[in-house]
Amino acid sequence: MYQNVRRSAYHLADDRSPWTENYRALEFPEQWRAGLLDLHNHGRPEGKQQRSLPTRRLDAVLQTLAPDVIVRPRPRQPVELVPGPRREPGAEPSEDFWMYVPAAAPDPLPGRAMQQLFDAWLRTLGPKGAAQDPRFRELLLATSADLKQDLPKWQSLYGVELLTAEPTPGGTAAPDPRQFQLATDALARRILALDPYTFDGGSLQFRALPRGPRDQGAELMSQPLCRTTKGKEWWFSVVLNISLHTTPFDDRARLHLHWGVRRWATHPKGAAKRLDLPYREATTVYLRPTIPWLPGAPATERFALARLRRDRAADAFVWAENDAAGILRGISLAGEFPDPEQLLTEPEPWIDNGHGLSAAVVHSTRMGEHGIGSGFMPNQRAQLTEWAEQALPEQLVRVPDLVRGRGKGIGAPENRRPKKRTDDVKHTEGRARRVALATQRGIAGLSADGEAASVIEARLLWQSPEVRRAAVAQFATSLGLEGDGGTSLNRFTERDYEQAAPGKPVVLEWRTDDITLRLRVLPLAEGLGDRLAPDSAVKGRGAALAAAVTGRRRALHDWLRQDGADPANPGLALVEIAHRSTFRPSATDPKFAVRLGCADAGLLTQFVVTPSADRQIDNVASLAHRAESAWHDGFRQLGVRVLPEHTLGGDLPEELQYAAVWMVKRRKDGPTRIARHLPVAVLVTPLPDGRGLAAVRGWDDSAGEWVPYAQFLLGLVKQAEIDPESYTELDFSAQALPADAPPIGTAQRRADLAQQRRETAAFLQRVLHSLRGRPTALITHAQNSRLHWPWLQDGRIEPDAVRIGHAPPGRLDDELRLVRVRGGSGRESAQWWGLADPGRPHGQPAGFWKQTQGPDGARNRERVFYSTTERPGSFPVSPSLDRLATRVTAAGNLTSQSGKGAWNPTLVEIAVLGCHDGDGTPAVSVTGRPDSAEALALAMHQLRQAPDYNADLSLPLPLHLAGRAQEYVLPTIADGDENTEEGEAPPEQRASERDPDLAGTVEAGTEEPLDEVAQLTLFGELE
Repeated sequence: MYQNVRRSAYHLADDRSPWTENYRALEFPEQWRAGLLDLHNHGRPEGKQQRSLPTRRLDAVLQTLAPDVIVRPRPRQPVELVPGPRREPGAEPSEDFWMYVPAAAPDPLPGRAMQQLFDAWLRTLGPKGAAQDPRFRELLLATSADLKQDLPKWQSLYGVELLTAEPTPGGTAAPDPRQFQLATDALARRILALDPYTFDGGSLQFRALPRGPRDQGAELMSQPLCRTTKGKEWWFSVVLNISLHTTPFDDRARLHLHWGVRRWATHPKGAAKRLDLPYREATTVYLRPTIPWLPGAPATERFALARLRRDRAADAFVWAENDAAGILRGISLAGEFPDPEQLLTEPEPWIDNGHGLSAAVVHSTRMGEHGIGSGFMPNQRAQLTEWAEQALPEQLVRVPDLVRGRGKGIGAPENRRPKKRTDDVKHTEGRARRVALATQRGIAGLSADGEAASVIEARLLWQSPEVRRAAVAQFATSLGLEGDGGTSLNRFTERDYEQAAPGKPVVLEWRTDDITLRLRVLPLAEGLGDRLAPDSAVKGRGAALAAAVTGRRRALHDWLRQDGADPANPGLALVEIAHRSTFRPSATDPKFAVRLGCADAGLLTQFVVTPSADRQIDNVASLAHRAESAWHDGFRQLGVRVLPEHTLGGDLPEELQYAAVWMVKRRKDGPTRIARHLPVAVLVTPLPDGRGLAAVRGWDDSAGEWVPYAQFLLGLVKQAEIDPESYTELDFSAQALPADAPPIGTAQRRADLAQQRRETAAFLQRVLHSLRGRPTALITHAQNSRLHWPWLQDGRIEPDAVRIGHAPPGRLDDELRLVRVRGGSGRESAQWWGLADPGRPHGQPAGFWKQTQGPDGARNRERVFYSTTERPGSFPVSPSLDRLATRVTAAGNLTSQSGKGAWNPTLVEIAVLGCHDGDGTPAVSVTGRPDSAEALALAMHQLRQAPDYNADLSLPLPLHLAGRAQEYVLPTIADGDENTEEGEAPPEQRASERDPDLAGTVEAGTEEPLDEVAQLTLFGELE
């Protein structure tokens, strides 16, 4: 068993010797602002005048044309709500500049190069069509002449500290904002200076990628590699991301190295024989010219980044004109931009540098399968990291290895999931679900004297006999029921099933000693499962779609009410629906409308997709498994959960319950079209008779009370009410917006964020007040909640305190403990591997981990711990998988393992922000004995190992339940493009709609960036 975990994270050595570099810097020419705004607002009506300049496109082009330039965003005032991190006198942030370049680098924009670049940018500042306006051209020429008379000048900076940071009052490092770019860029340059990384059969030569001022890190990418899998050639590159992060209560910032795979779209598809690009989003293309873009500019090895968008009018893909590519095309370039149609129909010659310009289109999962697997397994990741570590400056060292914390073995709960799910185990699990189902019914207040107390009904709404038969069989299996409910007794014919109707369903029944279960089986008739058909008579695409959703929702509600569905008695429906690829356009997918209609009738929903042998779907063989999983998830929505039982005895407070807070994303609606976020809370209270039973409830904010989980989910449907006048969520294209829709400005977004923070603070005050009187661990998620609850940011937190809204930090209530979990999004969790004995491959051990002892024998940090979980049995892959090497077989053929996907579990950070450990706190626990932060963290680790799930959860169970509430608020067809480029996890792991940790990140970068970007929320710059 592995005893240590190593991380690819690095900080200053113990002596804190500073790491410094020399630069030349350029201030943003603020004296240009008035003239540039006049140009930008030329021809705009009074009400649409802009007050800020769109400099992001210029920043992106600077990164492309001037590879040595580091571009910083222009400074902005923070959102006025909560003060930033307090700094000691004399420790104010250093003066920042617009551009930086290493002192030893040549002039990045010599001679006319800078003038050409500014001229190209100026042409993009006017409204659409302004280039044809003689007055605009006259103003453009005058503005250009003025700028050339007053170009900014470089100035020298010496000894710029890259990692030294003053601590906050909570003891956490608070880096200067510019360090997020300067430190990562400096390390990237050192890595680029290394000899190529060699492997069996080749080597990797890395080049830098353009990184804008909001990317907050450096990125290196190797040359494209070609591998043959399943008889086809596929292309990919190795990617190294370098990012700067902080850790709670640690006064040293750290750099993370993250390795990944970027796969290139290689094979055209369909009748058009071209790459299948998504219509609604831009697709990223990486370019590398053989000569400099600008005459006179230094030669560059840096890739350029451009985007392809669909032009609806021309029904073709074109280069986006308003980003970096658009500006580049407006300059007299020495190189030629590739023709989009040629690139999409013949991508391989461009990847292979067959045109004198390398161009590669990023593969996304919506393009279908790719022959190259995703990610790296730990042994090869360790080898790549060891090569990169040669570039570390002498002031940097790797963070100490982690060691196993308390708990036996992997730190499993008392009721650990059996390793083998035999028939006896499945039957026992099914009986446990029946008991839990009856228990939750009693908690919900639905039990009463008489037959109704022991009868529970569910519904199956089917469209194909195959799904009906599989769903009936899995319903019985999932609940450990004997028999098939009467099907085998020939009580029902195929005709009975087909002619069943609301009020006259086929009813299958199972009787046990303590409960009777009935399954009402109905065909989903009357077109209720068909694609939505927007009425062409309704003006506006968004309004027409909204009307179609509303109509289907009402029709399904009425249909189910005829069958006796009662909103006062929440139930469950398993609904068969066609695969989403059959709905074109995707906005006509009825899934969300069906979910809303069922919820209106008091039914929670789970879906099972109709089996199809179509190559794009190919899900016939998995039908039984999918039906079983759907029933299990449905029962969980009813509150049927097996709570992991901790092994900590008296080290945790008696009767400890677990609450979790999550920010649920709502649709973009109303006049602002800004996505808002709704705070939700879930409470899991262990029941005294043990056996993993627990009461699962959600917070009903309108009623001010905790209600059963099923009732809580149904109540969230009110947040999905659709206003046909403002509904735009189902159509993401910019063309779908009204022509006169005002732009969403930064000031408007910031004001909206301030309002959402006030609403979140009021919500938290009500929830925390309700938790008084019983020991409670409040579990939060860093990436999901810190934007709306700023106290969770690394730069604000202080041990054993809490702050909500404007109130100053105060000590925790005696009953409350505060825990923050940080997942893998944003690369905030370092990549890791289990250290193996010499000669053996490094692995991915499961376990509960803590910091290594420091040289003085004291623990580095007693409040931060880590959790890893076991690999799912369905993903058997060797930790020594080699993504890169090609070998010759005995038959003389080349072979490789590049087609296999890697499994990369997150090293989950568990920070006990507040407890009553008696060490400097005003009071110990209400139990009279000090808390153990390590015991609380181990409990969180064990809560990830829910026995009734087939695999461990990415988050503790209460937080997982809170995150799953998203399904009842936002349309499922509005899920992201899954345009994952680096593939840290295989598709089986990346099902973001199932995993709150992957889908629930709420950051400024999800919309128009508000300030620096999400990383700055770690230490409080983003206000």
